[in-house]
Amino acid sequence: QVRLVESGGGLVQAGGSLRLSCAASGRFFSIYTMGWYRQAPGKQRELVATIRSGGSTNYADSVKGRFTISRDSAEDTVFLQMNSLKPEDTAVYYCTLYSGPINYWGQGTQVTVSS
Repeated sequence: QVRLVESGGGLVQAGGSLRLSCAASGRFFSIYTMGWYRQAPGKQRELVATIRSGGSTNYADSVKGRFTISRDSAEDTVFLQMNSLKPEDTAVYYCTLYSGPINYWGQGTQVTVSS
């Protein structure tokens, strides 16, 4: 059983910053990808950023230059530093872990950016 626990969401004014964390526990392959998706009300879940076990990263165009994904492999934890937040970043942010053919999800954390 793999468990992902997110933290760090909240309410922030436009232009502000938040840092999300996601800690993974359980049994999974040592080579894996972790990442963040988000889902705004009435919209589909979309990719925000991913990071492979080797450290390579991928970002949605909408967050490039503002968000940074990083990981602590020793602790199986992934972070998302979000700067220059915009109201359109408001969404529930979900942590994900890809381990072999299986994709695990966290419960989500709300990020609200006020204008």
